[in-house]
Amino acid sequence: MASCSSSKSFKLEYAIVKWSSYSQSYPPENIYSDKAGDQSSRWSSDSNNPPQYLILKLEKPAIVESITFGKYEKTHVCNLKKFKIYGGLSEDHMIELLESGLKNDHIPETFQLRNEIDNHHFPCRYIKIVPTQAWGPSFNFSIWYVELKGVNDWESVKTCMNWYHTYREREAIRLCLKHFRQRQYLEAYDALQKKTKIVLEHPVLTELHNLLVTKGHYDDCEQLVSKACQEGLFDQYVSQQDYVPVWNSIEPVSKSNVGNECRPGMRGGHQMCIDIHTEIIYLFGGWDGNHDLADLWAYHVPSKNWTCLSRNTEEEGGPSARSCHKMCLDYERKQIFTLGRYLDASMRASENLKCDFYMYDIGSARWTLITEDTGSVDGPKLIFDHQMVIDIEKQNMFVFGGRILSSSGSDSERSSHEPVFSGLYYYHIPTSTWTQLMEDCKELRSRIGHSMLFHPVRRVLYIFAGQRSREFLNDFLIYNVDTGSIDVISDTKREGCQAGFTQRATLDPELNEIHVLSGLSRDKDKRDNVKNSFWVYDINKNRWSCIYKNENTGQNYWTKMQHVEPVPRFAHQLVYDHVRKVHYLFGGNPGKDSLPKMRLDDFWSLKLCRPSTNHLLRKCRYLIRKFRFKEMAMTDPREAMVYLQTKLAQTVDHDDTDEEKEFQLLATTLFKDTLGDDERMGEVDTDYDERFQSRTDLFDMLVNYFPDHMTQPKGNLVDLIPLD
Repeated sequence: MASCSSSKSFKLEYAIVKWSSYSQSYPPENIYSDKAGDQSSRWSSDSNNPPQYLILKLEKPAIVESITFGKYEKTHVCNLKKFKIYGGLSEDHMIELLESGLKNDHIPETFQLRNEIDNHHFPCRYIKIVPTQAWGPSFNFSIWYVELKGVNDWESVKTCMNWYHTYREREAIRLCLKHFRQRQYLEAYDALQKKTKIVLEHPVLTELHNLLVTKGHYDDCEQLVSKACQEGLFDQYVSQQDYVPVWNSIEPVSKSNVGNECRPGMRGGHQMCIDIHTEIIYLFGGWDGNHDLADLWAYHVPSKNWTCLSRNTEEEGGPSARSCHKMCLDYERKQIFTLGRYLDASMRASENLKCDFYMYDIGSARWTLITEDTGSVDGPKLIFDHQMVIDIEKQNMFVFGGRILSSSGSDSERSSHEPVFSGLYYYHIPTSTWTQLMEDCKELRSRIGHSMLFHPVRRVLYIFAGQRSREFLNDFLIYNVDTGSIDVISDTKREGCQAGFTQRATLDPELNEIHVLSGLSRDKDKRDNVKNSFWVYDINKNRWSCIYKNENTGQNYWTKMQHVEPVPRFAHQLVYDHVRKVHYLFGGNPGKDSLPKMRLDDFWSLKLCRPSTNHLLRKCRYLIRKFRFKEMAMTDPREAMVYLQTKLAQTVDHDDTDEEKEFQLLATTLFKDTLGDDERMGEVDTDYDERFQSRTDLFDMLVNYFPDHMTQPKGNLVDLIPLD
């Protein structure tokens, strides 16, 4: 199979530009003109009305792996904000390869294109680019430069071509088999299957069709579906359903703690980490609106109790009071590390600008000062609002970004008037050594208020969003900790997760998901921009999904809902137990202009729930019994009424208003048929056809819950017939 290592650019035969008012072909020499400073070096439409597209024809078929868009040297209203890309062996038969958009800047962007079906590469001869929105409202579209990369080695492509032709032939036969069975052309169905030896579906589904559609054995059908559920055949369907967020306010079990507070007080800019083995959350420091804090707390999830481990860590040999620091935990060795802090401008004297680095040993409950100043031992200088993660397996810590604090009257600050940002560092715990991996640079721009997560299986850092001076970033990068390579993720919903500043993110290495709880939106001076939203990024599918968004900002709403969901905030903290799939949120700044010093002390758990397999099985039983009832109503209304009130009623979700209403209306079907017995004699054939079609419809509904590799083709043969 062709590999990415042999990727190279392709030559084109020609390009066809079809805008709404004209169609024009360009020779190959006009395609490869990457002239960022030339306004005329572009394809441009005369409007933004469909159809608008550009077709690139390759000299020969190839496995197209990526597309790169060049841009004008400055931002431009005609740049593509949204577009789709299709590919195929002919202009008339293409499939979607990508849906995405370009940033409105001068930096070229590269996107990976879909190039596999059933884990096999497929070739393309034509690439179709369809603009759908420009950055300027109502402006036409411009494409400045396009470069395709992939594999065009003929031996590799020929193998893919052969597989692809075989695949299309097999799928065409399967569509015919599906059509013959649906129309009861059983002789043709049997003959075609015998001749080709191609099966329509998995034997389990063939048995389901035989029991349900052919024989009408509804009880046996229920048993087969129940067995399929028990064997995990519905798991794939459940995993593809949208999450539903379930918030729960956590109150401590004990209401007093020997006269002291039984939980941490109000704060923002604090830090939390979780030990997934012991189910203990640790919280340290923060800002209460008036002072930095130096208290250390532990929350035991099973007992729902907070314990104050230290009222003042500095008095016990630990770090001083601080906020905007970072903390991470090695749950194998039971060690917590903390680095960085924010200092008010009045405190930024030279003697205070040392970046101390501490470790807390959980077993002995003792702090150790590892380094008085990491800046003096090849580590970062004093920083705040950075990110820090740990590679527990190799005992490395990675620190990225953050603003470097300097004395208020320093020459560098007076000359630049711009903040200075820290680069990417790693700290090797066994040898207590720091190494700078990258400085602040074009490839990896440093920042504050960003997110950074470490994937222990893929061994990469995910870095996204944040702020540089007045610029809010929306990039999404991968840094490979073993090779040092940087890749840009081209997410398909660039306008989706607008995590500009102070968002909180977690990672689930088992589900390959990144979770983001929003914070302050872009302009942090506009406090009404603080809104709750929760996003999930599917790493495997390269796709964002918004599972929770709150547009309510009125005080009356939050007074009513304060025990149902957390109020919007920033400077909060979020940790995730990826074993038990639970998030925990504490504190933050609600952004109230009327109460600028106000901080929160509420504590929440968040579970992302999908329908269970038992819920899905109940729904299947409801569908089966509903269709059985309708069939019974055609022949014996009295028996059908009894079945409705007993067997069918048992499967109804009475908490679902739509389903409850549908159930109540089912009884009306018993009174629709007024034909007498003699008249019904002539309706036998019609009734049989109705029953067969009804059972086929039910079968198609049930098939949707099974894995794709087991089912019949999704399409229908008749849909391929053109109308003209």
